[in-house]
Amino acid sequence: MPPAPKDTAAMTTAGLNLIQQGLSIYDDSLRLVVCNRPFLEMFDLPASHGKPGARFQDTIRLLVARGEYGPVEDIEQAVAMRVEQARAFTPHYMERERANGRWVSVEGSPLPQGGWVAVYTDITRPKRQEALLRTRSEALSDKVLAYAEDLASANRELEATITALEEAKRQLLETEARTRQTTEMMPAHIAHVDVNRRYTFSNRKLSSVMPGRPSNIVGQDIELALGEEIYQAIAPHLDKAFAGKASVFEFFIESSSRRIRAAFTPAQDLEGVDGAEQGGVYILSMDITREAQARTALQQTRRREMAAQLTSGMAHDFSNLLTIILGSQSRLQRMDLPQEAKRQVEATLSAAHRGGSLLNRIADITGAREWNPAPADVALLLDDMKILANPALPNGFTLHISNLLHDNMLMLDTGMLQDSLLNLILNARDACGKSGEISLTVAPVQSLWAEFIVEDTGPGFSDNALSRAMEPFYTTKGGEGSGLGLSMVYDMAKLAGGRLRISNGEKGARITLRLPLRPAPPPLEPGLVLLVEDSPDIREVVRPMLTAMGNTVVEASSYDEAIALVHGLPEIKRILSDITLVGEKTGIDLRSDLGSTAPPIHLMTSRPPDDPLHQLASTRGPVLRKPFTQSQLTSFLQQDPNTP
Repeated sequence: MPPAPKDTAAMTTAGLNLIQQGLSIYDDSLRLVVCNRPFLEMFDLPASHGKPGARFQDTIRLLVARGEYGPVEDIEQAVAMRVEQARAFTPHYMERERANGRWVSVEGSPLPQGGWVAVYTDITRPKRQEALLRTRSEALSDKVLAYAEDLASANRELEATITALEEAKRQLLETEARTRQTTEMMPAHIAHVDVNRRYTFSNRKLSSVMPGRPSNIVGQDIELALGEEIYQAIAPHLDKAFAGKASVFEFFIESSSRRIRAAFTPAQDLEGVDGAEQGGVYILSMDITREAQARTALQQTRRREMAAQLTSGMAHDFSNLLTIILGSQSRLQRMDLPQEAKRQVEATLSAAHRGGSLLNRIADITGAREWNPAPADVALLLDDMKILANPALPNGFTLHISNLLHDNMLMLDTGMLQDSLLNLILNARDACGKSGEISLTVAPVQSLWAEFIVEDTGPGFSDNALSRAMEPFYTTKGGEGSGLGLSMVYDMAKLAGGRLRISNGEKGARITLRLPLRPAPPPLEPGLVLLVEDSPDIREVVRPMLTAMGNTVVEASSYDEAIALVHGLPEIKRILSDITLVGEKTGIDLRSDLGSTAPPIHLMTSRPPDDPLHQLASTRGPVLRKPFTQSQLTSFLQQDPNTP
């Protein structure tokens, strides 16, 4: 068990008192921190001057008045001079004769936190021996004696200098340790390379920022430590830094699927002039893969934002009509109807779906296309892909699907992804001719990406196709192709924050689609849901979607009915409300008036994005556009309704 603070102080004082030299420590406000008994005895000071907090000027005034510093005409002026010297304290060593005839050496050193420590040594005996030697040794010349005296004095001064240097070394070691600890805590690789391009300093973060590279690289050549792939990416910027030009840039590491941001700063001399040729270059590197994924998705969305004026008038009514038609025909399809009636229902459903596709195409032209990820079972998605693709593959074709993902539940826009994969499979079919093999492999990459690889045994891409395949309207199929297939897949990849790469494999074409690997959150816990919708027909369609998720549903058509149900049914877990309701008040009013203590409220609408009410609702949280599917509703309800 460590000693108590009081015991430690007593032990420290006892130890200091055993030292034959006098010692005093004053803080930066010129008050005594600690001294030992020999200090008081050496200068015959009262006990009050040895208590912590005693003022330096009081002790000096007492010594000056006694004549410790020789005859003084103005005591206060002498005290003020020595106090001023103490405030600008510097390391020193001096010897002086006291008023009582004894000699004392004074060795002082400033402290890092302010103040100083001084050690006083009685050197009367060495001084008397020197004087005796001078008087009794007539054989020795005055020059030799003076040299001996100077040498003795120099030795004592050298000892004081060594002590000061050791203290400075200790402070430097502490500063270096704090600096290294700080750099190790940062989520970045921090390093310095000298003019020979060898690391002279590095924290141990290189392997975490750039997987596969070593951690202990001090002394290594930078090209050897980073490897050829990474060094080739940074070499031009490093050359500029050695030429005195700082730079910040980004590069992609294909082998580890990481995007890195690096900053190169030329070292500076003491005058602040760039001195990379003399002092090397400082390097800061950070892994920004996640940031780049989000930035890519945002950039692609912004590129595709257009005014939706062409559909602003009819989209609201058309969306509602399609939702009603799809719901009504779906219920009819489940009834026991004559065969002819069933065919009519199927035809109506097909026409309604084509109407929805038409509306989506118009939206693609006049509005922003969005990536709407929802929890998706990749194994089921691939099974559906096989069911969709096999009928389109003639005899002589085989489709191999392999799923190497460890976690099947991911956040994906299954509709857009299925369309893209089917597009790639059909393109592979057309490239192979009358027969061939097509493979679809899904695998994780560095826990950052879900990689979908489509390969075929066709002739592969020509050089021209490799450079132009993702251009809109470029096709090698003549009049049979639209030239939009790969460009739409590329667009989908960018909207998701992913990447698309085309190349030739060992047997034929190889297309690699990488999407951000986002594990799906756990499913929503079912409960009582309040559905607020002014249209009874739409309530009929949305209610089964909510119950299919395990929920029970209560309904309201107006603001007043919804308020009454929320206050009367504390069991309500969440609210799904249209923006437009019966009466003057809207779903936005309902959300505002219920406040933060109410259940989470999610808003939906068939109004276009440029509608004022839609825009107002979007500033306060996500809004679900009608018509929507079951998976879109499930994903929407999992979002935070209070995050725009």
